[in-house]
Amino acid sequence: MKLEGATITWLGHATFLVETPGGKHIVMDPWLSGNPKCPEEYQALNKADAILISHGHFDHMGSAADLAQRTGAPVISNFEIGSYLASQGVENTIGMNKGGTVTLGDIKITMVHADHSSGISGPDGQTLYGGEASGFVVTLENGVTLYHAGDTNVFSDMAIIRDLYAPDIALLPIGGHFTMSPKEAAYAVKLLKPKAVIPMHYGTFDALTGTPEALQDLLAGESVEVIALQPGGQCR
Repeated sequence: MKLEGATITWLGHATFLVETPGGKHIVMDPWLSGNPKCPEEYQALNKADAILISHGHFDHMGSAADLAQRTGAPVISNFEIGSYLASQGVENTIGMNKGGTVTLGDIKITMVHADHSSGISGPDGQTLYGGEASGFVVTLENGVTLYHAGDTNVFSDMAIIRDLYAPDIALLPIGGHFTMSPKEAAYAVKLLKPKAVIPMHYGTFDALTGTPEALQDLLAGESVEVIALQPGGQCR
């Protein structure tokens, strides 16, 4: 699938850098330093115009505070995560909730449902309340629509996401154990009906055994492109 001037770079696990046709840089679920799959050249990323966090687990927001402080980019998350990061010295947070939309120039960022937990690892080792997990639908300046599902199991209301937002590209977890495996992700694709799917959240830990090849096999005969990126790989 062609992105008409946009670039999606997978930084390993669930972290993506989206460079938009208008020159904006959107970082999704930033886990850079400490992420064993993140290429070294991206671990000190210093350019961002928006930082999206789907939920409170360390492997999705572990680099959020550092990245926000380096770049000054707003952190877009649920209200609880935004409040937590503000308490940790992050000055530019936008707390929102499911169904809400934030605009970044001509870009629309909408928070949608996910089926997952969202505890935050606090500085003293305790687990703090992190609100509810979410996904994001991002509509770029050129009309191309991306759906980052965050960590989630499949849920029937993915059909509502399809009906309301018609995502062109779905970024879906496939590793299993903590999220969907390829079996559930294939069902999610049938609900969402994107033009392309980029697998994520697999291979980082031993427990995440799902593979893009398994997803591809389960989607045989479906009119969807499975784009299996290597960390640092790009889709344009």
